[in-house]
Amino acid sequence: MHRIILLLTLFSFCAHAAPAQETWMSVLLGGRKIGSMHTTRDVHADRVITTQQLRIELDRAGTRIALTTAETDEETPAGTPLAFESRTQLSGNETVVRGRVRDGHTVEVTSSIGGGTRTHTLEWPRDALLAEGLRLAEERAGMAPGTHYSNLAFQPDNLEAVRIDSRVGETGPVDMPEGKPVLTRVEQVIHLPDAPTRAVAWMDADQNVAKLVMPIMGYELTMLACSMECAQAPNQSADILVHALVAAPRTLSADERRHGLHLRLSATDDGAPLKFAQTDEQRVAAVGDAVDVNIAPLDARSPRTESEPDAADFLANDWLQSKAPEIVALAKKGVGKAHSPREQMQNLEDFVRGYIRNKDLSVGYASALEVAKKPEGDCTEHAVLLAALGRARGIATRVVDGIVYVDSYAGNEHVFVPHAWTQAFVDGRWQSFDAALRGFDAGHVALAYGDGDPWRFFAGFNALGRMRVEAVDALP
Repeated sequence: MHRIILLLTLFSFCAHAAPAQETWMSVLLGGRKIGSMHTTRDVHADRVITTQQLRIELDRAGTRIALTTAETDEETPAGTPLAFESRTQLSGNETVVRGRVRDGHTVEVTSSIGGGTRTHTLEWPRDALLAEGLRLAEERAGMAPGTHYSNLAFQPDNLEAVRIDSRVGETGPVDMPEGKPVLTRVEQVIHLPDAPTRAVAWMDADQNVAKLVMPIMGYELTMLACSMECAQAPNQSADILVHALVAAPRTLSADERRHGLHLRLSATDDGAPLKFAQTDEQRVAAVGDAVDVNIAPLDARSPRTESEPDAADFLANDWLQSKAPEIVALAKKGVGKAHSPREQMQNLEDFVRGYIRNKDLSVGYASALEVAKKPEGDCTEHAVLLAALGRARGIATRVVDGIVYVDSYAGNEHVFVPHAWTQAFVDGRWQSFDAALRGFDAGHVALAYGDGDPWRFFAGFNALGRMRVEAVDALP
């Protein structure tokens, strides 16, 4: 669930048109104030430095979560990228990514996550821009109604570039916290991987963003330019987790979940079509505007439908630090006397369930190494640690993002709640292991899977908060 909070920083994709000096913005979710954004632009003789800081607070079943994310972009006056830094703090955990662009073709990146630091070189995406470059591109496009333009925005958080298509609309007065200025409407499509998202920005005559609206999890996320006092006013409670719960039409028995379930799901709005992962355990088919999902735990007769793992599925990365001595030692301890990959993963699942003693909703999205050093957290911490321990034993693993059926949660009966778990490639197929609950069953609906990096779950993020279960039946 913490990746949902991290992905709220998607707003930075649209808010890069920086002001001459600074802008304060109030951030609202579903009409309730949850935080602020502060943007500054400092112009020097040979470079322009743009900084953007987002601070928000959200509730998770009554537990307050605080997120601060800051980005600093350094560019030439012509908008050529020079360097960047992204710093995210979530409930005491900090992630820092720094990069310096060389000759416009490569970028040297240093990332610090969970006490581990890694330096590597990436190819700079052709035509990708940072804040000043995006501002200049919008300035060249102009504000004539009907104007179309497209830019490639580089995001230091996940080291990827995202295409943003914009169309200029009409100009007119817009209600704002401190008046009714004349603004121009700009409709935008943000081409996130597997989950294109639409947003609407309102710009002033100098092409500064004064208002921004984006749908997220069935909510409307809004940013409004205002004074510092307005932006820093007290936040209001907004429980994003309870909003993401999906009611089940009826009670799902433990026996049904052990053997298999058929669910028909549909969207509660007219947004992008719902997407679900196709896995060895889950079959997905579109039926008109709905989606049929068949889920069954694997047995010896289950066919394999997925391909074998890639080399990256075995390797350590920034979030699954499987080569760290702490992870290697825990994996050795956790497998006990098990020999086969299946037996090792089963023992590791049991080990992680007991190792994470403090089942705490307030922990930020932590890397496996952070969890190994400080064993606390919710389903995401169980999932990344288990995935890293599996890789430390030479087993291909991945982290799954989805929803899971529970009899009760936060005062709600018979609901699907946002959840994360682990899959490992054992016995020639991808099989699920859930250390946070009592193992995997057919009540687990997979939305997306990845390498543990929270920025890789755009498809799942797009579905949360806007699903309903129309029908559920036991598989024969």
